[in-house]
Amino acid sequence: MANKSTSDQYTVTIGIECHVQFRTKTKLFSGALNDARDAKPNTLINHIDFGLPGALPVLNRQAVEYGIRAAFALGTEPQRYSAFDRKHYFYPDLPLGYQITQFYHPIIRDGQIDVAVNGAVRTIRISEAHLEADAGKSTHPAGKDYSLVDLNRAGTPLLEIVSAPDMHSPAEARAYARELYLRMKYAGVSDVDLYHGNMRFDVNVSVSKTDELGKRTETKNLNSFKAVEKAAEYEIKRQIDLLEKGQDIVQETRGWDDAKQKTFSQRSKEDAHDYRYMPEPDIPPVVLDDEWVERVRHDMPVLPGELRVKLAKLNADESQVETLIDEPTIASMVTDIAASDPETARTITNWLTGEAVRLIADGAFTWSDVVTARDSLVVLAAMVKAAELSSTNAKALLPDVMMGGDPKALAKEKNLIQLSDTSELEKIVADVIAANPQAADDVRSGEMKAIGFLVGQVMKASKGQANPSIAQDLLKKQIGL
Repeated sequence: MANKSTSDQYTVTIGIECHVQFRTKTKLFSGALNDARDAKPNTLINHIDFGLPGALPVLNRQAVEYGIRAAFALGTEPQRYSAFDRKHYFYPDLPLGYQITQFYHPIIRDGQIDVAVNGAVRTIRISEAHLEADAGKSTHPAGKDYSLVDLNRAGTPLLEIVSAPDMHSPAEARAYARELYLRMKYAGVSDVDLYHGNMRFDVNVSVSKTDELGKRTETKNLNSFKAVEKAAEYEIKRQIDLLEKGQDIVQETRGWDDAKQKTFSQRSKEDAHDYRYMPEPDIPPVVLDDEWVERVRHDMPVLPGELRVKLAKLNADESQVETLIDEPTIASMVTDIAASDPETARTITNWLTGEAVRLIADGAFTWSDVVTARDSLVVLAAMVKAAELSSTNAKALLPDVMMGGDPKALAKEKNLIQLSDTSELEKIVADVIAANPQAADDVRSGEMKAIGFLVGQVMKASKGQANPSIAQDLLKKQIGL
């Protein structure tokens, strides 16, 4: 494969087409239920999905509204006029012999999103995004001379988001794919379940020794951010190797073998004229009125970019910000708290991006439990701020607090309330000094590391209840500093 010095001689250009399945109750043009994740094959279908003669499609209004929401999420306005077209090709999982899509007049044009890679922000343009009906699913059993077709997915409303060729590295491609995922998640238009194919990425890659675009390949149906990055990485190296050997790049569609971490040829790449696009005669154009568009605009949530700015003001690092951004309700909760009490929000951020992530991964509670426990988290943070509870003991209470426990009652029940009464602590401190005369002498000699050891002994003797700051002050006082 090409080494870095060789690859530096080439211009890499990447564009991505992303298929987003909308979370409507029914399909784009039929009344069949839409969510096929746990359904038996060919049970969520009707005469329209089968493509029976005389069956007429009826456009799903909710899918159009999701298209409007997606436009705002992609940084643009929905097109007030859009229309559907027929894209002709023949495959067993496409009963009609054509796909209903939007070729000439898509619902979205000229969007853009910003992505951050290695601290630098890049703007990726969205050329267009169009509504279309998904095809069914074909499976090919190994060693058999037949294929199986499941039409449950046929007719599922899709939004295909087409980027401009603005990416120039696998890292940028990955960052763009993740940002699209977040935008669609925040807009509430899709379940964005990558495992079940709610979002699928097609990565187009070309390399050349000039600023002009070379021949491109398209690696289809990638369902993870890592796969997007690795497929782009492999294709760049593969194409450079071919060019270095004086061979041509074949414009083709390729697949991704996740086990082997390499792409493989599937078929030659079609051009637009191969599909014989024509206007869809059975569906009238979609004309959006201002009242509908403005209502949807008013209902849009705060998007990731704005939340990142607010969270950064809490002195949260990039990793913490992105952990919170992954969960829209959590990011909104933290920024709401920060509006009136930034210090409490910072404390909660540290818990949620540290201990809580581990506990959620272990199944102790869920992010939904975190939202429900918002008020209790604020109380818990206030107890730490007031030195009623140590930070360590506060973390120990998190699982119980998330499951509905009262922080103050739990702290008393578990004897975790810090001892801040100096009269109680003075006796414990005196006993610790008496039991550790050498450490006390070391402190008197200026070896201040020894004070940490003595504080630890006080914490041990008090069963973790001593306020460490007060304990240290009392130790210094009794030692004679």
